[in-house]
Amino acid sequence: MTQFSIVVPTLNESENIDLLLTQLLALNIPPALYEIIFVDDGSDDGTPEKIRAWQKESNIHLIERTEKPDLTASVLAGAAAAQSDVIVVMDADLSHPPDQLSALVSPVLNNQYDVVIGSRYITGGDTHNWPLYRRLLSRMGGLLACPLCDVSDATSGFFAFRRQLATKVSDQARGYKVLLEILMANVGNLRIKEVPIHFRDRMHGVSKLSLTHQLAYLQRLMALAGGVVSATTAGRFAVVGLLGVVVDALTFQWMISRDAGLALAHFVSFLAAVVFNYTLNTKWAFVQHNAGQLHWRQFSRFLIVGALALLLRGGVLALFVDVWEIPPEFAIFPAIMVAAAINYLGTAFYVFPDEKNVSSPQLRWRVAAIGLILFCVLLRLIYLGVAQLIPDEAYYWQYAQHIDLSYYDHPPLVAWLIWLGTAVLGDNEAGVRIGAFLCNLIAMVFLYALTRNLFNKSTALRALMLFAILPISFATGLLMTPDAPLIAGWVAALYFLERALIAGQQSAWIGAGIAFGIGLLAKYTLALLGLAALIFVLIDPTARRWLRRPHPYLAALLALALFSPVLIWNSQHEWASFLFQTTRHVASDSQFSVHFLLIYCILLLTPAGFLAAIWVLFSRNRQQDEPSQYRKHLFIKIFTGIPFLIFFFFSVFDHPKFHWNGPVWLAVLPAIAWMIDTDTPGRFAQWLQKLWQPTIIACLLGYAFTLHYLVLGIPGIPYSLFTQHYFWRETTAVVAQITDTVRQQTGQEPIIVGMSKWSIASSLYFYNHAHRHLDIRSRNLFGDTSAMYDYWFPAQPPTTRPIIQIAMKPLRLDHIREGDNLPLKNMLIEPGEIRRCVVERNTIPLRHVYYRISSGFKGNTTITEVP
Repeated sequence: MTQFSIVVPTLNESENIDLLLTQLLALNIPPALYEIIFVDDGSDDGTPEKIRAWQKESNIHLIERTEKPDLTASVLAGAAAAQSDVIVVMDADLSHPPDQLSALVSPVLNNQYDVVIGSRYITGGDTHNWPLYRRLLSRMGGLLACPLCDVSDATSGFFAFRRQLATKVSDQARGYKVLLEILMANVGNLRIKEVPIHFRDRMHGVSKLSLTHQLAYLQRLMALAGGVVSATTAGRFAVVGLLGVVVDALTFQWMISRDAGLALAHFVSFLAAVVFNYTLNTKWAFVQHNAGQLHWRQFSRFLIVGALALLLRGGVLALFVDVWEIPPEFAIFPAIMVAAAINYLGTAFYVFPDEKNVSSPQLRWRVAAIGLILFCVLLRLIYLGVAQLIPDEAYYWQYAQHIDLSYYDHPPLVAWLIWLGTAVLGDNEAGVRIGAFLCNLIAMVFLYALTRNLFNKSTALRALMLFAILPISFATGLLMTPDAPLIAGWVAALYFLERALIAGQQSAWIGAGIAFGIGLLAKYTLALLGLAALIFVLIDPTARRWLRRPHPYLAALLALALFSPVLIWNSQHEWASFLFQTTRHVASDSQFSVHFLLIYCILLLTPAGFLAAIWVLFSRNRQQDEPSQYRKHLFIKIFTGIPFLIFFFFSVFDHPKFHWNGPVWLAVLPAIAWMIDTDTPGRFAQWLQKLWQPTIIACLLGYAFTLHYLVLGIPGIPYSLFTQHYFWRETTAVVAQITDTVRQQTGQEPIIVGMSKWSIASSLYFYNHAHRHLDIRSRNLFGDTSAMYDYWFPAQPPTTRPIIQIAMKPLRLDHIREGDNLPLKNMLIEPGEIRRCVVERNTIPLRHVYYRISSGFKGNTTITEVP
């Protein structure tokens, strides 16, 4: 009885037939158990004759196709003619090792797997005698397909599968990667195994691979992912796009020549091109996918894609004009190209998706996740060097100017990362923020691995999508604050703790110790994971054995060694940082703030994310009844619940800051990602699943709109939302003008005092650092605390140098704090009136700032603190 069939497609392989069959028939497999089916695609070198000469062997057959040569069609024809239900596909050129045949077919015959792939790209596999460009092309093709089908070598031509899987392959399947067709046609329903093989270049003949095959592979891959990418559609879209570029560029140049302003010209030219492209795309390019007009669903999607492309394009335009100082007339072209790419991909995959190719919800989520992740990464990458620093980032940049083992109000890692970034990219926004961007990428790697271990690869991809779009992580991938490295350390610690506590890997404790040590160098909050780990070990019987082993204790010592710079600094400064962090939460008057904590959780997770987190933490499902799944769910509960309970406890007595609880929810993200695309009982869970699409759209539009608003503005919308905490570049220029005036009038160098704890002084410092002609201090000059400014500028003796106070509110120019009994005027010599100055950019009002000029400073010995 025939147990499996070997299908060998051929095209001019006469020199290899004898060698191949000799090796196959020499295997220790009885010939009666298998058949060899050659499918020839019109060879003219005598290949069919060679095969016929072997047909005296009863298990060798030949099929001669007369249609256009196509590898996928050949394999499917051979599978249809097979006498068995298990098919093995291999090349005729001896690049696939026949001695690995049993390793491929046995797991399928034993009903352990549905598909077994001979892989070049897993441990033990390799490629011999291939030129470098062939290796790169093959590896790139596999990497492009990997997120869609969960295998390392989706372009392999050596694999075994169940014959019924071929019946689901689309009639439109073409090309040379039939494995990809089978995997995509059955995505989410397969048991897949990869075994390592040693791939060798062909023995005789020439490769049939060409540039046409490569382009066909990319087109087919996009089509399998649900995109409308036929040659006709792509060609027509390209024509429409080129014409749209002409309309866009001409309109932009005309607007710029009329002094319309960069933002207005960019908006008007884009809208003109969109109307033009919309008309031609619906009436011509994509006419086969609609009735010449868009339905409301398609039209709303068209608007969403257009808005995202416009807002991303604004960042590109600002990058070229403001940072790289390229004239707008030339900068518009790369901006148009980026927007065109976003428009095309969004139109092909979102506005006019080919739903016939994508019947699986899991595959649709995968494609959506890949697109959303890439867009969020690109959005941050473009805007990180364009958007001005917020005061917190400027303050941490000040850290990096005074590099040290630690600091009064935070550990040192944020300063070290900024120092490295600015050493490479310079003292600019990109140099400050590149560390945050890289920390976010590192966190994504560990989150993917953690979710894959807890659930599967599809869920891991959705977890990355959530991480990319939710507020808890989007901001930390853009803004350089201690939360950026904290998030990376937190996720890394979760990954290694799961490997240690759930998988039982001893070596994972080393990684956990490193993650804890580095995370604590970012923020002391990571210590909450240590408490959660202890509670998990005490609760879980399997994990309790680690209490009797040295590995956790060695991990703690390793973390302590990495944390030692903070200990050394504190020992040299009377433990100031530890005292500050432990006493700052003990308010003199209790303030019940649990409601604020819950509001902040909802804002950081979005309402959909918060409700989903509650659902996965408190609901039960059948999977949790399995011991392994129960322990994983317990891991998620403990490592989310314990840190949250700590924050909950403190919020009973004190007001928490908005972002403090963000890392708490990282442990539950994998479970939320699993919940998005699983068959969950109950209307509430199904309603939550439907809520994610509008949530994702709202988040993306919100981020893109805010960044564009800050960088270029939105025509017709005034700057009124960020009057106190942004636009410090322009504010510094105004302060410099005021300083120059006072310097000319008095002949002395004024002292500029930022009347906040550190935000005003730090922002002025950063945007003045290139000139270094301003003497800037903080409010500690008047005797109040100013965090690290107390160490950098500890005292100012009385002076007759002019004092220029800068504040965001007029009250701060008279009193450091509300309720002070002694006005600051008593410490100033001839204090002037409080003045209000409007800060502008290109005649557009941005914000206002308050200042007062005095003739000197008497000293702060007379100030009294109000209890």
